[in-house]
Amino acid sequence: MKINLLFYFFLFYSFTLLSQEEENKQFSFEANYFYGNIVEHNTDISHLIIGHPEGVFLSFNKKTFGLKEWEKQYNFPDWGFSFIYQNMKNPVLGENFGVYAHYNFYLLKRNMVLSIGTGLNYNTNPYDQDTNFYNNAYGSRILSTTYLRANYVKDNLWKGLGFQAGLMFIHYSNANIKAPNTSTNSLTFNIGANYQLDYKSNTEYNTVRNGLDYTEKIKFNFVFRSGFNESDVVGSGVFPFYVFSAYADKRLNYKSTLQAGADFFVSKFLEEQIRYRAIAFPEDGITGNEDYKRVGVFVGHELRIHQNGFVSQIGYYVYWPYEFENRVYLRLGIKRYFLKDKLFAAVTLKSHWAKAEAVEFGIGYRL
Repeated sequence: MKINLLFYFFLFYSFTLLSQEEENKQFSFEANYFYGNIVEHNTDISHLIIGHPEGVFLSFNKKTFGLKEWEKQYNFPDWGFSFIYQNMKNPVLGENFGVYAHYNFYLLKRNMVLSIGTGLNYNTNPYDQDTNFYNNAYGSRILSTTYLRANYVKDNLWKGLGFQAGLMFIHYSNANIKAPNTSTNSLTFNIGANYQLDYKSNTEYNTVRNGLDYTEKIKFNFVFRSGFNESDVVGSGVFPFYVFSAYADKRLNYKSTLQAGADFFVSKFLEEQIRYRAIAFPEDGITGNEDYKRVGVFVGHELRIHQNGFVSQIGYYVYWPYEFENRVYLRLGIKRYFLKDKLFAAVTLKSHWAKAEAVEFGIGYRL
């Protein structure tokens, strides 16, 4: 399974934004050049770092002015779509072409912008056991990608034109859907120009909050997650996994919800890995009969933006019969709520610190 279905969710999520603010039509465009380095987050990719990646960043932004409550809560952010072309400056790694959905959040009297974007990337030269076996970073042509950016911005300095400059972090990975997946992270400097459409208009920000109390009693959640992944052994095969979760949450205010619960993991790729190690490395003491299932407990936080929730959790395996990676796991992702917040869909990345295990597609019910 080469195409990461995570991004069908993000495309759906992005298009739902298009209908949120039909009353306001203020947009902006920006173009940037960036240049930097690949960060050696893993010594296994040291042979791939031979140059300074550079590229072009383009974005289309929709301005917000407080027509919705979430816009006021987050200081009137932008949302939109962006595109990145990056030359990795290594023929083994090839070139990357990424499309993203993003948010821009403003600080320091709107002179500082923090941006986060996530989406889908196309790589021109992924791993191939015959023709490109040195590329252990990208195991597939289609990759997930995320960027974080911090820019100093000046808008509308002259007839809608402005400029920005700052730092950008770009991540590419296929989330272990196909091995190898060592991934790359780039830290770059970017500089560019922006242009405001309708720059002569003088739209005012609506700062009046609705005054509602968003505190809730403890709620109970039940989630089923699934997907496909592969172990780090190249060619070992792609297998399904299933995750059953139950947790309680407590919404503290508009933005924050705390969580605590448990996960039950049924990961078929581990069953195959146990069988493989028992045969290939008998000196490791693996019998082949070890249980591949795991149970974890976790705590977490959910950052709410309108009908979307950004999830961050840290867990610990209390049942861990086969020692895969380590006992601590992380989960990051996004949820979209429906039916008065009772039903939700979720896409999350489960990892062991910097090592991704799987992208989880989930559906849940909140009592």
